[in-house]
Amino acid sequence: MILLLLILILVAIPFIGAASLPTNFIIRREVIIKRPQQQLFDYIKFLKNHIQFNKWTMTDPNQSLEYRGTDATVGFFAAWDSTNKSVGKGEQEISEITEGKGVKYTLRFVRPFEDTAGSELTSEKISDQETKVIWTFTGKRKYGTKIFHFIFRLENMLGKDLQTSLGNLKNLLEK
Repeated sequence: MILLLLILILVAIPFIGAASLPTNFIIRREVIIKRPQQQLFDYIKFLKNHIQFNKWTMTDPNQSLEYRGTDATVGFFAAWDSTNKSVGKGEQEISEITEGKGVKYTLRFVRPFEDTAGSELTSEKISDQETKVIWTFTGKRKYGTKIFHFIFRLENMLGKDLQTSLGNLKNLLEK
């Protein structure tokens, strides 16, 4: 009887934990890069440059990539498709650009799960030769997604991936 009760409690924990998660989520990471703000912005605004520092793009160098439109402009579209479950299939579109400051994106995931999210890369001048880059990931979770996020601790996992990507960007631009 006690064993059955323990099993029921263990099964219930993800459902109870998921119910406690907020519907909206924001994951934010930052890094300081030794480059002038405009020079840094001129690099990050090009979505095609992200393949050189984005952890998810770098995970599968054999994934298929498709681009449509003019890079570094609103409406530019990048799609990816990979058999690697960590990469999956989806698309990213530039939804807003604040010249010299930042870029907002709309992300549409197809596989391994369907969802939409927002992302933003912004830059803040620290000095003439240093810029803070902030990468923010936002979204809304349905209850089923909350269970997944609770079990796999998405905020920690995604935050770590964002920090890795920012570290890659720092190493690339400070060479």
